[in-house]
Amino acid sequence: MTWNGARRLAPALLLLFLAGLPGRAQTPPAGGKAPAGNAPLGEFKAAVLGTLRPGEPFVVAAAGKGVPQGASGFARMRAVLIKGGKELNRAFFFNLGELTDRGPAFAALMAVPTTAGAGAAVLRLETAGRVLRTLDITIGDRQFLTETISLTGEMSDILSKPDPEKTRQAEAMWAIWVTTGETVYAPGNFIMPVNSTVQTSRFGGRRVYQYPDGRTSASIHAGVDWRAPTGTPLSAPAPGRVVLARPRIVTGNTVVIEHMPGVYSLYYHMDKIAAAEGDIVQAGTPLGTAGATGFATGAHLHWEIRVAAENTDPEAFLGKKVLDKEEILRILNE
Repeated sequence: MTWNGARRLAPALLLLFLAGLPGRAQTPPAGGKAPAGNAPLGEFKAAVLGTLRPGEPFVVAAAGKGVPQGASGFARMRAVLIKGGKELNRAFFFNLGELTDRGPAFAALMAVPTTAGAGAAVLRLETAGRVLRTLDITIGDRQFLTETISLTGEMSDILSKPDPEKTRQAEAMWAIWVTTGETVYAPGNFIMPVNSTVQTSRFGGRRVYQYPDGRTSASIHAGVDWRAPTGTPLSAPAPGRVVLARPRIVTGNTVVIEHMPGVYSLYYHMDKIAAAEGDIVQAGTPLGTAGATGFATGAHLHWEIRVAAENTDPEAFLGKKVLDKEEILRILNE
């Protein structure tokens, strides 16, 4: 296993201000902001908060004219991340339940895919077939590790053998990831879900699987693997609602928690599950114990976070607020 400089940059705050309809926003200086201009209160304004690097979550916030006022089912606004003419991610806005000088505040939680290259990109804000705004942004560089994993015959079958039930489980999981609710259960920082200090496989790792017959296949590691002997207690890292708690063929005993609209944390290969679907949990609520069920080379916790269906670095949620309402309101009120 080699580490190809997966360095973590100090979180940066990118603010893009705009007013009026429609048009293209100016690109702000690195780490700075574009001038807000002299637009009267009540006009449309948007901002991007977060670190724009592969695997990192970020927030698009908006308020003012043109923002849909309806609840779920209404033609809601969405943000679409585009690079090189290709759509990389999209997310629906939800009502933050807060008022700004321009009206209700809305936000969309998104992530930069781990496959996105560095360079210029665009965020398009749209609703009901109408483009409200396009924002010029820049995606930063990030390198990931490379690792090779040798598979046993049993592991090879789990990974590659066709199985209708495995397909059904994958489709059901995808249906969860692409669902954007309306409830913010966890507005604050996340905590570690397991008492471990050793990562056995890092986030975003480029994996090469070697099969017993000499074949190989490639994949990207969507979460972080933490060393945890069988029976190690696991707990929720933040408040949320349990939306899945059951065994699966590939991921073994699995728990999925909804924390914010479009934000889900996942726990794979568990030995035992202590949570039930529909449970409302708090940070520290027991979820079960670590194990080696499903496609696993040994006992550990695979901890994954999906934002708008994109795999996102769980460590980006530790020690900071991804959805900082106070900062969003401050920016939208300027």
